[in-house]
Amino acid sequence: MPAPLLQHPFMSQAALAECNADAMIAAMLAFELALAEVQEACGAVPEGASGEMRDLLEAHAFDGQTIAAGIASGGNAAIPFVKQARSALPDELKRYFHQGATSQDVVDTALMLLLKPRLAALDALLVRCRAAATALMAAHDETVMVGRTLMQQALPITFGVKVAHWAIGLEQARRRLATVELPLQFGGAVGVHSGWDDLGLDFMDALAERLGLSAPVLPWHTDRQPIHALGTALDAVAGAAEKLALDVALLTQTEVGEVAEPAAPGMGESSSMPHKRNPVRCALIRGAARQVHGHTTVLLNAAAQPLERGLGEWHAEWAPLIDSALLLEGALEQAAVLLEGLEVHPEAMRRNLAATGGGIMAEPVAKLLAPILGQEAAKQVSAEAAETARQQGKAYAEVLASHPEVQGRVPPEALARATNPALYLGSSKRQVRRAITWLEDE
Repeated sequence: MPAPLLQHPFMSQAALAECNADAMIAAMLAFELALAEVQEACGAVPEGASGEMRDLLEAHAFDGQTIAAGIASGGNAAIPFVKQARSALPDELKRYFHQGATSQDVVDTALMLLLKPRLAALDALLVRCRAAATALMAAHDETVMVGRTLMQQALPITFGVKVAHWAIGLEQARRRLATVELPLQFGGAVGVHSGWDDLGLDFMDALAERLGLSAPVLPWHTDRQPIHALGTALDAVAGAAEKLALDVALLTQTEVGEVAEPAAPGMGESSSMPHKRNPVRCALIRGAARQVHGHTTVLLNAAAQPLERGLGEWHAEWAPLIDSALLLEGALEQAAVLLEGLEVHPEAMRRNLAATGGGIMAEPVAKLLAPILGQEAAKQVSAEAAETARQQGKAYAEVLASHPEVQGRVPPEALARATNPALYLGSSKRQVRRAITWLEDE
């Protein structure tokens, strides 16, 4: 697969540099060395043996290509890795390496170690998004714009409220992701620490503490709830980021023009149309999010695994799990830049409010007229006046004032108030204040 051209552009480049084959080998080695150390502390490994292993193996140049080739016969990276590591040790130490562990212990724990810094990076990016969104909300809590339902103009809202919904979605997902635990895996061949009796659980807990992972209640070889929780939490963030990107992309359309992505040299250019300024950041966010959704489906379908060890289900999790984190980090890098530099065009928002000739205010006008004309007549008059205003390019209040059913029966100032979008915003301003309070309350 030409991954650098088709897959990597959607991912965080910093994360790609840190989360590669060498990093996986280092994470597997970290598990094995920590295991030897906790076993030495309990007397199951001779004194000083774990230190000798560390000195020898941290200096050893592991052959990643040979490990990769060995997966075809063993089914996972741990088996050829353990063989290489043992071959680098003197005979008197070989027996103490990988004691009581199985390949799934090595791979699952290594994946958790790889993901730990990625989750920290995701959290930091989400905090950046929150800060940028909060600033936008405060700046535009009175910026009136069209609210749209079913892709059509509905009633006025403020841009601050729109941003508040983006921010709350992202922050809800951030808080959910922050509660997800990355557990150590250590259970041995069938998950009961065979041959170690009660010491197995002591090893497991000490190993988790040493590696900075959470200690599970029991080994989770075929209890994939930790993966399910992590995968769905990542997907929730992806969904919130995709909502932001979708809305921004729709608002950047030429005919709408209410916002624009941050300008940058070459950003959004077309291969054939020099005038184009495409919402490329939105495309990258949505492209990454769609892939995360697909990966989540794989993880969900692998949640039920047979007996004491999965056959294919476990194996199917590895790439989607890591790819989801890398894709999401790439999406949030774009989202942070998008929110921090979003160009907002209030004049276009005012123009679009007037696109229906004021018809967007037909609902409050009908409410005003109902006590005078009756419910059905009020709706009919408000709609007729809106259409006339649109066709003739006149102010909605002016057309209403001259309507035979309204003329002389409603004060002009009342019509002016009823047709003013800025006076029909409901709880918009208070919602922004409420959202900011919640966002800042960690």
